[in-house]
Amino acid sequence: MKNLVRVEEACMLALAIYGNSFLPFAAWVFWVLFLLPDVGMLGYLVNARIGAVTYNVLHHKGVAIACYLAGYIFKVNELALAGLVLFGHSSFDRLLGYGLKYPDAFKHTHLGWIGK
Repeated sequence: MKNLVRVEEACMLALAIYGNSFLPFAAWVFWVLFLLPDVGMLGYLVNARIGAVTYNVLHHKGVAIACYLAGYIFKVNELALAGLVLFGHSSFDRLLGYGLKYPDAFKHTHLGWIGK
């Protein structure tokens, strides 16, 4: 089952990369911004609960899709790009086994414990 989830996440990452090709930005802009959602981990400097919230907001695919759709509907290409970056980055993280975080520990995710 894990391999099926990884294939699904790889396809969603590919979809984000493909969607980026329709935006009026150079392809490298997507990749420069690709790791930016990990800034959400800074919340863990406060505590695990705040860290989980900040991390999850920047790694939630619903937030990513809402950003993309708002950018598409209102013709704000930067917002559409932000949505694609969030979506692609979230898929990449889940491809590697990093899921949305529970408030008790960084390694406790909706995909299970990291490293087990």
